[in-house]
Amino acid sequence: MKKKTLQRYEKKGFTLIELLVVVVILSVAAMIVVPTLSSAADMQVRSAANTIAADLDYARGLAVTRQANYSVVFNPSAESYEIRRTSDNTIIANPLMGGQNYVVTFDANSRLSQVDINSANFDADTDNAITFNYLGAPFKGLGTATALASGRITLQGGAFTLYVDVEPVTGYVTINQP
Repeated sequence: MKKKTLQRYEKKGFTLIELLVVVVILSVAAMIVVPTLSSAADMQVRSAANTIAADLDYARGLAVTRQANYSVVFNPSAESYEIRRTSDNTIIANPLMGGQNYVVTFDANSRLSQVDINSANFDADTDNAITFNYLGAPFKGLGTATALASGRITLQGGAFTLYVDVEPVTGYVTINQP
C-alpha cells in the first residue's frame, strides 16, 4: 500500500495589506521629517526677521512710553542695526545685554551669521533709518519731518528671502515672504 504524502508549498513574499501598512508608516514618517529638513540659513533668516520685528516694536514702544523719538538705523553693508534716542542721536543701552549699546550685528552672532540684510528701504531714505514718534507713528530717516509711506527690510540667507514690513501711520510690523 502506497501512502500519499501531501507536499507543502510555502508562499514567499508579502501580502497586500502588509505592503500598505509599510507604505502608510513611511508616509507618516516623511510628513514629520521633511519640514524639519529646511536649511540652517532658512531658519536663521526666520530668526533674524523675528529679531528685527521685535526690536522695531521695542523702539516703537519706547517712543510711546517715554514720549520721545526713537530710531532704528540699519547698516546693510555691516549686516547690523542699532536703536538710537533721536534727540541726542545716542545709541541706547540694551537692557538684556547688561547695559551694552543696543547694536545687533548678524556676523557676530552665530545664530544669525548666515543672514544678509540686503536692504533697509524706508521711502528711499539714505539714512536707512526709521523713526517712531511719541504716538508710535513711523517716519523716514533720523527725524520726524516726513511720514513713512512704506518701509521694508529685506533679509536673505542662501536662496531664502523674507521681508520685514513696517506699515505707514500705525508702525505695525509684519514678516512676509516674496
